Amino acid sequence: MLHSRAGRAVIRRHSRPAASILVSWLALSVAAGCAAVPLEEANTLVSYEGLSSNNGKITKAKLKIEPDDLAAAKTIYIEPATVSPNAGASIRKPSEAALVANVISRAICVGVSDRFQVVDRRENADVIIHATVTRIVPTNAALAGVSTATSLGASLVVPVPLPRLPVGLGGLAVEAEATTRGGKQVGAMVWAKGANSITTSARMSQVGDAYSLASSFGSDFSKMLVSGKTPYKGLLKFPSAQKIRSSLGGRPKYPACERFGRSPGVKDFAASQIGLPPSWTDKQPAVVGQWSP
Repeated sequence: MLHSRAGRAVIRRHSRPAASILVSWLALSVAAGCAAVPLEEANTLVSYEGLSSNNGKITKAKLKIEPDDLAAAKTIYIEPATVSPNAGASIRKPSEAALVANVISRAICVGVSDRFQVVDRRENADVIIHATVTRIVPTNAALAGVSTATSLGASLVVPVPLPRLPVGLGGLAVEAEATTRGGKQVGAMVWAKGANSITTSARMSQVGDAYSLASSFGSDFSKMLVSGKTPYKGLLKFPSAQKIRSSLGGRPKYPACERFGRSPGVKDFAASQIGLPPSWTDKQPAVVGQWSP
């Protein structure tokens, strides 16, 4: 009986600091919210007229869609996404900024494959897509490393996953459009999103957060083109079989998407959980977009 009481006392003494750590961490994370990233315009779109705002709390976006024109299209060509000089200047290694741009191209290619046939020649396409990274808010790589180490250490004390430290968060801004071969704009989006301490893993790289957010933009933009309406309303839909296969590193539905490489899949997810840079698992393919005004 005495042993039992002593054991309960020890558990209470250890559980109080653990609970205190959890409460303090969560309070700090909620208070900090996410990184603020403004919408950027890099003058790469045919027009910015007629864009409507989605007024999102997490994702900021202005968009335009011409569903009738898209309904008549069957084939689509995706130009490699580019990085504007302003966005590129914020990152020390050009190869890392290019990696972010490539993730955008890959995500768009996989996403639009649900509705269109992706072709590898511009002249064979009914619709042409191009996207430009307009801003990269760098992740503080050192703080991301501290956050990962602290989270892993705390997980030995607190039996639940803890959010990352809400400091040094990065972000991403992108603009993209779809045009007909004649140059008519049939879809456009200006988009910005910041990382948050709850759902974005801390990675020891200046583009750690931008890399994670790049696929979010690709998903939003491709959903708009596939559905012919805003991607920010309506019920969530279960991803198609080809999307799941591609996200796990499998062969994309159309060979034209291979030019952007395959997703590192589970390997990258595991690396993100211990804070490894995305360049460790996702290799830049030979095709890289060059920005032009």
